Amino acid sequence: MRTVELGRTGLEVSRLGLGLASLGGMFAAVPEPQAIATIDRAWELGIRLFDTAPVYGYGRSEQRAGLALRGRPRGRFVLSTKVGRLIEPGGPDIQPIWAEPPVGLGPRLDYSYAAVIRSFEASLERMGIDRIDILHIHDPDLDFATASTEALRALRELRGRGTIRAISLGINHADVAARFLRETGADGPDVILLAGRYSLLDQSATEELLPLCEKLGVAVLAAGVFQGGVLADTAAGAPHGYAKVPPALLERIDQLRALCHRYDVPLLAAAVQFPLRHPVVPAVVVGARTPQEITEVAAWLEHDIPEAFWAQLL
Repeated sequence: MRTVELGRTGLEVSRLGLGLASLGGMFAAVPEPQAIATIDRAWELGIRLFDTAPVYGYGRSEQRAGLALRGRPRGRFVLSTKVGRLIEPGGPDIQPIWAEPPVGLGPRLDYSYAAVIRSFEASLERMGIDRIDILHIHDPDLDFATASTEALRALRELRGRGTIRAISLGINHADVAARFLRETGADGPDVILLAGRYSLLDQSATEELLPLCEKLGVAVLAAGVFQGGVLADTAAGAPHGYAKVPPALLERIDQLRALCHRYDVPLLAAAVQFPLRHPVVPAVVVGARTPQEITEVAAWLEHDIPEAFWAQLL
């Protein structure tokens, strides 16, 4: 799998990254051997970008990342995790989406300087890996004032020491990411991990964020490209993120399916490849819970899509 430069960071990443939320038990439990096998298969496919977070399964995702990756040559992969939530006994900010979370542990939201340093050190310990390449401030919209000052100060110090290579945001809101970049200036984030706001169904990032990233030399990692599963959903009911899929969205999906049928393009191949056509997006990060799933996504990335399809799409 081809690797590309990640903006101004000096890092090189594979065009496809594996997000490890599912392997931490998002929505359904994943047995540890299956989780490790999924990461192993990603490695076989040439994936060299792996993204996790303390809150993913309350430490379970990071532990599994460490089990699967720490025997690999450290210079051959890029590892990212997040700060903003401490995992501790009795942590009150419980998220019901995690299956079989560790008993007695929970997250506590905290973007303070001291908490960020503690979170970073705890992540290293859970993974048993000597360094993290990209450190995201996770969901900074939950406490923007502290995230954009104290958390950012901690990450600047870690980057200055060479302990991390890049500062990033892990965020679902393009407007908040744009505000963060505007207010923090040239010494702000090097990268944005953006979920669900630059996809076939939602291009709200084009309004301000992507032009601003292009101006500042900030790279964008596109996540959530299947839009909460709505593009992949074939069963009755609504996937995660939608209490009910709006009729206008269903109509848009029908239009996309018809266009894909006309050009013999799998819809999910178009979903994976679409963000990569923008110059500030070097890679897409997807989740998977089995070796088969990540194998399918890697094949979609390589599927030949004619330019005529993209012209019709735009």
